[in-house]
Amino acid sequence: MSRKDSKGLFANVLGQLESSPERGGGQRTTSPHLLKVAAGVRQIQERSEFAERLLKDGGQIIEIDPDDVLDSAIPDRFASAYDAANLAELMQSMGEHGQSTPGLVRSVQGVAKPFQIVFGRRRLAAAKLLGIKFKAIARDLSDEDAVVLQGEENSNRNDLSFIERCLFAHSQEAAGFSRDVICKSLSTGKSHISEMIRLAKALPREIVLEIGAAPEIGRRRWLDLEARWAAHAAPLQAAREALGRLETLSGGSDARFNAVFDVLGAERDSPSATVDATQLVAHGLVLGQVSHAKSGSKLAFNKSVPAGFVDFVAAQIETLHDQFVQRNKQ
Repeated sequence: MSRKDSKGLFANVLGQLESSPERGGGQRTTSPHLLKVAAGVRQIQERSEFAERLLKDGGQIIEIDPDDVLDSAIPDRFASAYDAANLAELMQSMGEHGQSTPGLVRSVQGVAKPFQIVFGRRRLAAAKLLGIKFKAIARDLSDEDAVVLQGEENSNRNDLSFIERCLFAHSQEAAGFSRDVICKSLSTGKSHISEMIRLAKALPREIVLEIGAAPEIGRRRWLDLEARWAAHAAPLQAAREALGRLETLSGGSDARFNAVFDVLGAERDSPSATVDATQLVAHGLVLGQVSHAKSGSKLAFNKSVPAGFVDFVAAQIETLHDQFVQRNKQ
């Protein structure tokens, strides 16, 4: 089947899955099963279009021994994503129908293996477990181009969780990539990137890795967890205890997040954790509050405050501190 024919087939299948036969095709389906199938077909379509664009840019599809491919320098998923249990569905599909969409690899000088994976790590892991060749497009790419394409493919699929995106941004910064490159790789603005990196730095990596990807936990809840972590007297000890409970260990990643979230909120909600709060008001508009508790003081902005203003205030901290020190000396 040609690429043109396959694109038409994908579009036709999506049209049928996303419309209801009871309404003559005029109503989108609400069936969870059909929506899941539609999402899978759409993902294949998007990957096919992305691969086609890379081929037009001068790439070529080759078959590689999975052992000849070096891991990505910047991970974008938790290691558990490549376990056999999490790859079962993909392995079954590849075993029955082959690898439908190629990954992307590049050559890197001075390394032990001829190729390095740019994207398609789950397909590569599945091919290795199945004992088959890995299909990939080979391109000559700089470090910056590689990480941007890696992030772009993830953005096209839109299946990375919020915390995975945060860790991906933080790992790029640690590797020395500029904010412009990180923004391109995650298809978002600098204020969001600053927020993601701040969150990744605020929470201990060991706790985040124990919690896992938490696919159903979005940005707002992770920011709330960050706030609870900062307000708690002994957050690391409390989180470790919560994650060590048998009922928590037996639950999924989202359940582990909720266990940590709840235990960090218990102290804050208890009568002994008294908080003295003062509202921050500008021209009659409440921007947030300053609170003082036993665990320390905290400045919190309301969610209606633009992220750009928060970044602006953060950039003035050193100047404000210098002014405070100078005033006290006087």
